[in-house]
Amino acid sequence: MGQRLIALGTANKELNIVAAIDRAAHPQLGQDAGLLAGVGPIGVPLTSSLPTGVDVVIDFSGPAGTMSILKACLANKVPLVVATTGLEPEQLAEVRAAATYIPVLWSPSMSLAVNLAMKLSGIAAAALKDHPSGADVEIIERHHRYKEDSPSGTALKFGEIIAAEMGQKQAQHGRHGRPGARPHGEIGYHAVRTGDDPGAHTIIFGLLGETLEIAVRATNRDCYAHGALSAAKFLADKPASLYGIGDVLGL
Repeated sequence: MGQRLIALGTANKELNIVAAIDRAAHPQLGQDAGLLAGVGPIGVPLTSSLPTGVDVVIDFSGPAGTMSILKACLANKVPLVVATTGLEPEQLAEVRAAATYIPVLWSPSMSLAVNLAMKLSGIAAAALKDHPSGADVEIIERHHRYKEDSPSGTALKFGEIIAAEMGQKQAQHGRHGRPGARPHGEIGYHAVRTGDDPGAHTIIFGLLGETLEIAVRATNRDCYAHGALSAAKFLADKPASLYGIGDVLGL
């Protein structure tokens, strides 16, 4: 993702890539970030610390990396886009707390299409919550074999949005054996991990006699990079607060 952010950010005339940050033990520290991204030299070396003169930072790392760059952004009063998933509740609490001092944009997915699908899922949940036959909600997500968290943060966010409208209290992660008839008060989550799949989510509202599905699929990772770059442009001049991609889209 860092390579795609550099490649697409370099091609965007509204943006100027001034830093590329990775862990201190990265074997390619000091090399030109543009060369590493396959777009030719851009005069920005890969480094392990946040330099001065940065208007906004995009974090696409892991939970430990997020906590590290969050501290640096707080110390330097730099806006931060958090695109990392798999954060623990206490880490998310730190992200939210930081937003009282600096502008922070956090989203479980940087995909603009995913966030539109979340809006649609909320609308569907509100419309179906009192359906006479009841609506069963199942969420199926697919990602590459290297993804470490299951289900995805995006899938959990879909469920959170739906439960806020429909009132489900239980999460069911997969099924096996003979669990009996499906209760209406649960949301089912099913995580598929295959090959290099960049991500797909299907939200199923199952009724008696008909089914509604809201599906969104990434064909490559550029959608996440484009969304994060749009988020950075949005966030750069905002006051301290916690934002989401919905704010970028005007939702």
